[in-house]
Amino acid sequence: MKKAEATRLNMLEKSFELIYAKGYQNASIDDILATTQVTKGAFYYHFKNKDEMGLAIINELMKPTLAKSFIEPLQNTKNPLDAIYNLMYHLLIENDFLKVEYGCPAANFTQEMTPWNEDFSKALNEITQEWLKAITAVLEEGKKTGYIRKDVNTKQTSLFVLSGYWGIRNFGKLANSKEVYLPYLEEFKMYLNTLK
Repeated sequence: MKKAEATRLNMLEKSFELIYAKGYQNASIDDILATTQVTKGAFYYHFKNKDEMGLAIINELMKPTLAKSFIEPLQNTKNPLDAIYNLMYHLLIENDFLKVEYGCPAANFTQEMTPWNEDFSKALNEITQEWLKAITAVLEEGKKTGYIRKDVNTKQTSLFVLSGYWGIRNFGKLANSKEVYLPYLEEFKMYLNTLK
């Protein structure tokens, strides 16, 4: 990796951590410069403005992370219901990167940016649709292999699963505790059992 590419990636990673902790609108260019330890000239060499950097965070960091951490665990699985539950358990309880006090990065960006930025809306919708498609695909496969009832509407179920995840992340953020995740996970497991 060339020095300029490494600098840009480092800027994106450190800016993402700052934005995840503070929120996009609360993170000023000066905060980003202090966190990334680059000059204003270096920042503007890589990005026209803060929004261009924010979109790069979504497209270059969040999308690949979604594919690796949220979608790959659902692929090539024997029992889709176990895979979905295990994924949620991992994301909520075991994942060290996703901090309970900060919530879900994609949900945070969605709540903060989509009301007024069409480019953010489009990029975040693409991420959301990718995850919904992955959940729907694994549920459809489960119907074919007999793990899931034939009458289950997989698109509705996927939307319900994703909505539950985003919602419980917000409860965790409010409580600043993973304890609120535990009753959710118990109820979620019972819900998944109704799909058999």
